[in-house]
Amino acid sequence: MNKKTPVVLKRMIFISLSFLLLLAGAMLIGLSMGSTKGGFKAIWEFVVSGSADDSVLNAIIWQIRFPRVLVAALVGATLSVGGLIFQAILKNPLAEPYILGISGGSAIGAIIGILIGLSRFPGINIIAFSGSIVTLLLILVMSSGKSTLIKDSLLLSGVMVNAFCSAVIMFLISLTQDFRLHNIMFWLMGDLSSSDLYQAKILMLMLFPCFILIFLYSNTMNLLLLGNELAITMGVNIKAVTMTLLVVTTFMVSAIVSQCGLIGFVGLVTPHLLRLLLGSDHRILVPACILGGSTYMVICDLLARILPAHGEMPVGVITAMIGAPIFIILLKKTKT
Repeated sequence: MNKKTPVVLKRMIFISLSFLLLLAGAMLIGLSMGSTKGGFKAIWEFVVSGSADDSVLNAIIWQIRFPRVLVAALVGATLSVGGLIFQAILKNPLAEPYILGISGGSAIGAIIGILIGLSRFPGINIIAFSGSIVTLLLILVMSSGKSTLIKDSLLLSGVMVNAFCSAVIMFLISLTQDFRLHNIMFWLMGDLSSSDLYQAKILMLMLFPCFILIFLYSNTMNLLLLGNELAITMGVNIKAVTMTLLVVTTFMVSAIVSQCGLIGFVGLVTPHLLRLLLGSDHRILVPACILGGSTYMVICDLLARILPAHGEMPVGVITAMIGAPIFIILLKKTKT
């Protein structure tokens, strides 16, 4: 790079490449480790010759682990950048992707799908996605003002809808007495065990355009943090930007939640931690959250697979066990 290259661009490229290397390392470990041994050897043989000697191990790595690692990376990226956007829109560092009750609407849809006996994909996914979109429309109607979305009204509407959805979820669970209760609880805790390559491809087609759009709005989010009046004087249409980011983020989070269930703390802890480490420039934070959140989620999913002696645990349990203490530490450091 020459001397004319902006400092921000140099820093963004350096940080993005650093996180990309971390993500590549995490994905390699995620592919290599599991209940079946010899993963590194099979991956090396595949890289060198295009195939591995052990056909069973080859199938386990590329047909089971690889789609799951891909989906885990997409989940982490979406929840992390979703939390970043909500924190910018609401000007609240404690905001997270589920704050408006979107997850509650998706959960109700998924539970209804489980109770009526639909398949995980596409039946439950479609109903869960539809539930989150209906929830978003309800919140927008409740919180819209004459010229813009009212921040406090948006938060209060989200809290009310979340509380109502929680009550409906508890009611539906109380009606369930058979094996479907286990499926519901696993879904509510976040589960990646049903991931396959077809679903990973669909998620990539849905999410990658959203990531690009969000990056294009990264400098606009910097202006939003300066205050509405200053942003308007610099040519920002507050309502249009807020609505666009809100709808795009809800679309992404809804797609993830309908696929994997409720995975907590990723969208709260990751952007908060990266903002403390890297500053508040969203041109740097957006790619950092996408790559950093992906890395974090791949590692958490690996722990969910290898920690139990038999079987596996929902990945949402791991993200909560790691995320909650980290967030408490971050809060204490922020106050001091």
